Amino acid sequence: MKQEFRLDGKAAIVTGAGSGIGRAIALRFAASGAKVYLVDLRSDRAEETARMVAEDGGADAIAVQCDVTDAGATRREFAAIAARGPIDILINSAGVSHIGRLETTTEADFNRIFLVNVKGVFLCMQAALEFMKRQGGGVILNLASIAATAGLSDRFAYSMSKGAVLSMTLSVAKDYLADNIRCNAVSPARIHTPFVDAFLKENYAGREHEMFQTLSNSQPVGRMGKPEEVASLALFLCSDAASFITGADIPLDGGFFNLRG
Repeated sequence: MKQEFRLDGKAAIVTGAGSGIGRAIALRFAASGAKVYLVDLRSDRAEETARMVAEDGGADAIAVQCDVTDAGATRREFAAIAARGPIDILINSAGVSHIGRLETTTEADFNRIFLVNVKGVFLCMQAALEFMKRQGGGVILNLASIAATAGLSDRFAYSMSKGAVLSMTLSVAKDYLADNIRCNAVSPARIHTPFVDAFLKENYAGREHEMFQTLSNSQPVGRMGKPEEVASLALFLCSDAASFITGADIPLDGGFFNLRG
């Protein structure tokens, strides 16, 4: 049987590809036939992901060092990628987190979150858009969060940023229907990434295991999600099998919204 969720002959830009969810998506896409451009602020991490792609026998992977909050740099790097061929897929996975409520969020905290999580997504979509329009279409997938639509404790700035990501997703999906550009969002609940481990080590030294279980149990299924599970959903949404899906926010939440209580 022909494998339905394949990306053979397509090129995908994955931001934040140097670790966590972005890396998992890049690896899955490369294994499914896509040529992947691994965009990350840290070139060493992007190059490490490229080596992992090569070791797995995936399609071409090219590391691209880029600060997605820098408009000029983002336009230049995307133009250089487009000079190599079509940009079929854009995954906006680069992001940062913040713990704190309104009164404990400083202006510097707010600006840092906004620059990466909101402006970075805006700049990357804008940079890819002209090329997608010119070539007759494309797919954009943004990493939002359940924080965009749920009230989470101590996540004021982060929730703000992911709400903006979701709103931008819906706007782009509506505005570019006639250009054959699909735009969707994935909203994960807590995913076990290196950020989670670093957070527990920094804030709960000696109690990491206990707090890991507490955080895991906040999902009704009793565990955190895996980056690879986000990657599987991303693969489907960016494949031709999902050609009827646009303007959607897909929860990947272990039952968080509908099965609590």
